[in-house]
Amino acid sequence: MDNLITIRDVLRYAVTRFNKAGLAHGHGATNALDEAAFLILESLKLPVDDINPWLEAHLTKAELQELLALIETRITTRKPAAYLVKRTYMQGIPFYVDERVIIPRSYIGEMMAKGLLTDLEVDFHAAESVLDLCTGSGCLAILAAAQFPNAEIHAADLSKDALAVAAINVKEHDLEDRITLHQGDLFKALGKTKFDFIISNPPYVAKAEVDAFPPEYAAEPQMAHLGGEDGFDLVRRIILEAPRHLNAGGGLLCEVGTGGEILEADFPDLNFFWLDSEESEGEVFFLRF
Repeated sequence: MDNLITIRDVLRYAVTRFNKAGLAHGHGATNALDEAAFLILESLKLPVDDINPWLEAHLTKAELQELLALIETRITTRKPAAYLVKRTYMQGIPFYVDERVIIPRSYIGEMMAKGLLTDLEVDFHAAESVLDLCTGSGCLAILAAAQFPNAEIHAADLSKDALAVAAINVKEHDLEDRITLHQGDLFKALGKTKFDFIISNPPYVAKAEVDAFPPEYAAEPQMAHLGGEDGFDLVRRIILEAPRHLNAGGGLLCEVGTGGEILEADFPDLNFFWLDSEESEGEVFFLRF
């Protein structure tokens, strides 16, 4: 490569290298092209929504060296690109991430950001208290602050490391006066506090699937994925314990992936309302108790 290398050249090079290496994608990008574009744009501090305006831009020697090093690191370590640049985006909103947290991706986040929760018949402006359970990086709590504009937001997680990352994001989004972080095992972190609405994207991956993870997914904290033999150990606990932590008329919005029929069989007396998004079908439920 000479001194007149363009972003287009590096993008083509990265896609070829990624495809030859057989990398796994799914942490904000679903294919080699999108992940390469993200890695390049974020590294250069350019808007990550569209690489096309920048394709013919020439790179300085320092920029080129940095990008080539990132591409090589992505291949040799198999760490997701978001960990390498310490940044990811959910519905266009930036979040700091590192290896202490799962890289956020959530259908609930999509639903809140795109206004897809209208079928719940919830007065979002009237809610005074909202809990984000298993908050991880704090992304859903931060999105919930916009969805519930008048509510105090509480965010809980078992992992102290994850909460340290959540604190970074809460501060970056200037929400320290609205979001309170709690450390503990599910509702144990909240005592007897009750909420108008509970949101949760808990670990829900079955053990066999976790054991078969490609290196990219194995690079994330296992506790953020593992939900027991069938994936629903924590989900069952949340369903059983949530009624004691909800105010009258409150509800639980929970992401569980596929296999919802298992939960319906386990809780035949509950009326699960399954929601779809633009990217999912029936992987999030809403319950009023």
